[in-house]
Amino acid sequence: MYICICNAIREKDLRAAARTCSGDADAVYESLGCRPQCGQCLDEAAEILIEERTLASELVSAHG
Repeated sequence: MYICICNAIREKDLRAAARTCSGDADAVYESLGCRPQCGQCLDEAAEILIEERTLASELVSAHG
């Protein structure tokens, strides 16, 4: 599913970038080579970043 129509960013791409870039949505977009355009996706993008990072930290805690 596309999260950002303006930049054609898919959810899977955003989740992968969240695992490698620790910044906010703007920083993650920049790591993908783009910038937010209209801004309508930023709330959903931020939620996805939180979900992905929470899951990653839970996995680390469970294995560490």
